[in-house]
Amino acid sequence: MVRMSVLADALKTLSNAEKKGKRQVLLRPSSKVLIKFLQVMQKHGYIGEFEIVDDHRSGKIVVNLIGRVNKTRAISPRYDLGVNEIEKWTNNLLPSRQFGHVVLTTSMGIMDHEEARRKHTGGKILGFFY
Repeated sequence: MVRMSVLADALKTLSNAEKKGKRQVLLRPSSKVLIKFLQVMQKHGYIGEFEIVDDHRSGKIVVNLIGRVNKTRAISPRYDLGVNEIEKWTNNLLPSRQFGHVVLTTSMGIMDHEEARRKHTGGKILGFFY
């Protein structure tokens, strides 16, 4: 089977492991975008520590789960979002206003929708988690 999106595959694996009640999950292959996405999730307290294992190939990531992730998905294709469209997308993707995060890739780096709104920047949508 051909792997279309490393990010989508890893987020689905993480979500499935969380549903089964696992304490750890192995994500492979690794990518820079995936690492930044996991850092945003970790910053908001949805996952624990994660360790990047360099196997001289594409790399692996071992993530410690803490049982807070209900759903995490990648959005494909990566739609362009202006700063005024962020509100519309958060309403469509997230269950409520004070719950969950939409992750964007901007010219200032990968960040969640609240930080992008504070910095008044748009970008491309990567995915969401809650």
